[in-house]
Amino acid sequence: MLTIVVADRMGKGKNVVAGIEKAGAKAILIPGIGADMKLGDVMHKENADFGISFCGSGGAGAIIANNKYGFPERHGMRSITQGITAINEGKKVLGFGFMDKEELGAELVKAINKKYPDKLWEK
Repeated sequence: MLTIVVADRMGKGKNVVAGIEKAGAKAILIPGIGADMKLGDVMHKENADFGISFCGSGGAGAIIANNKYGFPERHGMRSITQGITAINEGKKVLGFGFMDKEELGAELVKAINKKYPDKLWEK
């Protein structure tokens, strides 16, 4: 199953998780304040396919996941369209400013499935 880790610096993320799950993927939410700094570690531990980091700038968690584990990332994003573009460019870690929206989770899962149609994600 497609697995996406969600980390929000302010300890939120439940709305984007709901969108991910409604779109048919598995979401792992890292709880608590400062969760974005743990994104790469949890992705690595859980062998996750993608990660979403939320913080004010949209960068800290994504950059650390890239530096520590080499996950290709894009940060500083502020829209669903930017996230879809990053997926289409092969990014695995998506750094957004605070955007805990159900629509974001659902649309990113759709974009992932469209980008990787041959990947069964063990459906």
